[in-house]
Amino acid sequence: MATPNGLARIETHGKKKHENGVCHDDSAAPVRAQTIDELHALQRKRSAPTTPIKDGAASPFAAALSEEERHRQQLQSISASLASLTRETGPKVVKGDPARKGEAAAKGAPATPQKHHQHHHPAAPTIAVSDSSLKFTHVLYNLSPAELYEQAIKYEKGSFITSTGALATLSGAKTGRSPRDKRVVKDEAAAQELWWGKGSPNIEMDEHTFLTNRERAVDYLNSLDKVFVNDQFLNWDPENRIKVRIISARAYHSLFMHNMCIRPTDEELESFGTPDFTIYNAGQFPCNRYTHYMTSSTSVDINLARREMVILGTQYAGEMKKGLFGVMHYLMPKRGILSLHSGCNMGKDGDVALFFGLSGTGKTTLSTDHNRLLIGDDEHCWSDNGVSNIEGGCYAKCIDLSQEKEPDIWNAIKFGTVLENVVFDEHTREVDYTDKSVTENTRAAYPIEYIPNAKIPCVGPHPKNVILLACDAFGVLPPVSKLNLAQTMYHFISGYTALVAGTEDGIKEPQATFSACFGAAFIMLHPTKYAAMLAEKMQKYGATGWLVNTGWSGGRYGVGKRIRLPYTRKIIDAIHSGELLTANYKKTEVFGLEIPTEIDGVPSEILDPINTWTDKAAYKETLLRLAGLFKKNFEVFASYKIGNDSSLTDEILAAGPNF
Repeated sequence: MATPNGLARIETHGKKKHENGVCHDDSAAPVRAQTIDELHALQRKRSAPTTPIKDGAASPFAAALSEEERHRQQLQSISASLASLTRETGPKVVKGDPARKGEAAAKGAPATPQKHHQHHHPAAPTIAVSDSSLKFTHVLYNLSPAELYEQAIKYEKGSFITSTGALATLSGAKTGRSPRDKRVVKDEAAAQELWWGKGSPNIEMDEHTFLTNRERAVDYLNSLDKVFVNDQFLNWDPENRIKVRIISARAYHSLFMHNMCIRPTDEELESFGTPDFTIYNAGQFPCNRYTHYMTSSTSVDINLARREMVILGTQYAGEMKKGLFGVMHYLMPKRGILSLHSGCNMGKDGDVALFFGLSGTGKTTLSTDHNRLLIGDDEHCWSDNGVSNIEGGCYAKCIDLSQEKEPDIWNAIKFGTVLENVVFDEHTREVDYTDKSVTENTRAAYPIEYIPNAKIPCVGPHPKNVILLACDAFGVLPPVSKLNLAQTMYHFISGYTALVAGTEDGIKEPQATFSACFGAAFIMLHPTKYAAMLAEKMQKYGATGWLVNTGWSGGRYGVGKRIRLPYTRKIIDAIHSGELLTANYKKTEVFGLEIPTEIDGVPSEILDPINTWTDKAAYKETLLRLAGLFKKNFEVFASYKIGNDSSLTDEILAAGPNF
């Protein structure tokens, strides 16, 4: 039918479908929502457990407690973690983003106090009432990467999504760890158990000062409208894992720890209970510089008795990762488990190798082998069950990163990955990994499953080989040496490599660097204790120690040449295959190292360093110089005794250079 102006009348009612099969429009029923908040609530459904319940049976915990009771206990636990020492109870906490009140209510977690939900919250404080005790603290609990992206992009300046989907963030003024501002409470137990004094990374503080800083951090966190809470695990060995709780103010920190710690399933969270260790990250707020033991506005404090860590004045996320590693260096040896700063991989036949090495030695390159499964790249435990990764992720350096040199790391930088302090194109968001404008210490934190050949779960049998890597810029250490147990302990405690640094007159020469146990900044006990545990486990489970030089041959830096990477890979392959166990050996002078006379695919003349030096006198002079540096470094360990017995130390000393 036509309208008066001649145009066809618009039909507002859908036509019925004719019998000939001609379709009408794709109209649908209206949405089942009365408000826009209800519509948004319909958009997101509740997550299903990530681990299916076997045989259709509910877990024992689920059978014993209702969802409401679990929710109440979880909030009570978080409130207890945030409790001030001057009030009888913790703050009133409620789950959900305060900016999304309708969403919080839809999830069954009210954003504001409601009478019929009062049982979800602790009683009001009865002493030292403050403004923070009169409000609710919203808890963003174990958010997913997508949710944390939203929080970071919306509320944290400097957060961007890069062209590959990673979250680029800034860590503020601090772009690395602050070892001089790290403190450990020296109580009666710690005074006896920990390594103190010259050479130790442990700087003391007293209990009162720790509690002062803890109160400052907790008060800051409680003053916020919302805090992020991560409940996660350390150590893939289920018998020896540690429950950790991280309370932070930034989505960046929450996502970083989501990636770096082991991620629990929904079922594991139901029975998580009280954490074994808690981090209070108030890094956006400074410490009081007038507080005793404080030397700057930054303070990273660990109290082993309270199982707590407080961070003030630094937003660098690596402080949390390495702080927990230090805690594991204390807790695990008490269980007879050796904690190690190492890479770890496993061959197809189940042969496991540990790789130790400081920066520049090739630890990452050599432990990343597409023919072998990666158990982990940085932190491990060796127990009677075998080896296990402590972490759930990787924290890779990004400076000068390229797809050709490090394809696995390159491909891991995608959605869910945190990129720290990188520079990117303002339009395309493509990262320039060569740009050091913010810092040279650019980093990527991603879950370990982003590596294609990662072994999940990250556990393996007892190691067959323990490989100590050194980049010897003096050019006098052999490309590979087989070590006895005493030599393994000596070189493990030494933790040697040599860096090339500029001198005042512009000439570059090698500088020896020693880091006890290849991770002196993180160990808690005396290095000899870790070395003794390493030797004991190697002897018990039949592992062989190796010293591999990835540095120079034919002269020191500037004279000789760096040992070719293909040769080093052939050496590592020969270690993995067992070829070097049956090789012929001869002993070197001064260091007394056993070196093979022949390795398939490696020129025999480079296996003994003296053969590659044209100036034999210069070789001997340089060899003695390096030996002297080893002896001088070891002086700090020479007087250590286990009880009143110095026999172990004497045995280790005898395994060092003799001249």
